[in-house]
Amino acid sequence: MPVVFRLRGFRFFFYSNEGTPREPVHIHVEKGEAEAKFWLFPEVSVAYNDGYDARTLRELIEIVRENRDLIVRAWDEHFG
Repeated sequence: MPVVFRLRGFRFFFYSNEGTPREPVHIHVEKGEAEAKFWLFPEVSVAYNDGYDARTLRELIEIVRENRDLIVRAWDEHFG
């Protein structure tokens, strides 16, 4: 599981095996027992949420938006 970055206790990562065919670019975010998945395009949106409240999801959406280029570069480098 390549970790793209960590921020405020959150781990932003993706799984090396992202399905066949591979899913579009997205990022998983985990902290404690909570995890969510965010699509990056056409706009950042929640794919699923397991444990985060609405306020935290809004915060995470903003963080993902601010780091979208970094996430896409890491995805492209990993999956080529």
